Amino acid sequence: MKIDKTNIDIIRELKDGKKSFKKIADKLQITENTVRSRVNKLQEEGVLEICGLVDPATLPGHRVVIIGIKLSEMNLVEKGAEISQLKGVISASVVTGRFDLIILVLFKKGFGLLEFYTEEISKIEGVRSVETFVVYKSYNLKVPYIF
Repeated sequence: MKIDKTNIDIIRELKDGKKSFKKIADKLQITENTVRSRVNKLQEEGVLEICGLVDPATLPGHRVVIIGIKLSEMNLVEKGAEISQLKGVISASVVTGRFDLIILVLFKKGFGLLEFYTEEISKIEGVRSVETFVVYKSYNLKVPYIF
């Protein structure tokens, strides 16, 4: 699918998530039907997902942690996909630098770092080392609520 300026403008307008197609159409000076059909196509193609996001700092007992992972093997894409399915994982990315993968994990009361490492990461073969970065304060971080 070709992502043109109109698609980008529509996506930008949807950052609030609840804006009506009519308001977007009026602002972009296109028809409501155009907005609706393009949003549907963007969703079908996997380009756009409309979902509610939360600021984890506002949720009692919740914390976000960033974890750098070094693997003993070079099957980065396969391991990234596998790790992305673990409980608490918001995202997993293959990266350059000293880590092979960077993951963003949401914890809550009763499921913290210890449980994540002993119950989840321990299932993954080929993890050579991990480094944990606890997020104490973030700006503009919104995540899907996955629990």
